[in-house]
Amino acid sequence: MSSPRDDAPHTGYFKDGAHRFAVRVYFEDTDLTGIVYHANYLRFMERARSDMLRLAGIDQRAVHAGGEGAYAVVALAIRYRNPARLDDALVVVSGIADIRAASCVIQQRVMRGQAILTEAEVTAALVSPEGRPLRQPRHWVDAFKRLQAGDIPTDE
Repeated sequence: MSSPRDDAPHTGYFKDGAHRFAVRVYFEDTDLTGIVYHANYLRFMERARSDMLRLAGIDQRAVHAGGEGAYAVVALAIRYRNPARLDDALVVVSGIADIRAASCVIQQRVMRGQAILTEAEVTAALVSPEGRPLRQPRHWVDAFKRLQAGDIPTDE
């Protein structure tokens, strides 16, 4: 884990079989009423998903830079339960629900303490530069299976 004085970007961690990513609600995240604007929950979840994949050893950047494709969200179901407000400390909890040849399904919850604020099921598919589905690299599928089984990477 990094100390608060490190200049490294914030990184989440794995605990109890799930990825956890802390988020603070800033003024820019809220609407006129001081409540988090609905689309910003998607931004919080995207950051958490990307961090989870990176920590699991899935190098999206290399695949994209190599012209081989990129992940695209192809399905999303979201439920808003309770609002988050300015300066709230939130945690996005993510886990792998299903693994398919070209896609994975990730379940995510945005939490404030023990309260679930938002929950979503996100299907991300690997697609070619032309937008056609591609089989995920074998080591990515293996990484997803490890995460799904609770065999998570550690800092130790």
